[in-house]
Amino acid sequence: MYIFGYGSLINHASRLLTGQAKEAQPATVHGLQRHWGKVDGSYRISPLVAALGDGHCNGVLVKVDEKVLQQFDHRERGYRRIELDPAQVKSQQPLSGDLPVWVYTKEDHEPPCPLQPIMQTYVDTVLAGCLSISSSFANRFVETTIGWHHPLENDRHQPKYGNHVGVHEDHLAHIDQLLSQVRTKHHHGKT
Repeated sequence: MYIFGYGSLINHASRLLTGQAKEAQPATVHGLQRHWGKVDGSYRISPLVAALGDGHCNGVLVKVDEKVLQQFDHRERGYRRIELDPAQVKSQQPLSGDLPVWVYTKEDHEPPCPLQPIMQTYVDTVLAGCLSISSSFANRFVETTIGWHHPLENDRHQPKYGNHVGVHEDHLAHIDQLLSQVRTKHHHGKT
């Protein structure tokens, strides 16, 4: 079976913190919209959430077995795991067999706020994963994610995101450039 990861699961090093997920391949899911949003009160940050709806969302398909799926269920507590229609999933390599594709969704999320902001180290982890695929993949991620105008805290000096891994110094300038473009666009009222 597969998990469609659209946030920190794009980052190989972050996935390895949870389970020995086998291969991961870039993919896009149509009919899934990614937002920045609060999950519940136990998170000190606002992570990425996705819900079925208009738009599309890029990420990775991670092949897992039942044991690893349970480990990811624990990691993604606060989300609801749903099965995607294979017709929604587009990837360069065909999916193997009739394996289900799962995604962790959150329909009723609250927007980030100063008490639970978007954390820079979470953004860094996700975008480092995107950049390991390609620059255009990272650009598409930024462009298809809603909510960049919400409060963002730069915690690079003292990371508050628990799965902050796989980010290299040479990623940071590229990440800052991507963020300045999208946050400037939203700041000026363009989307």
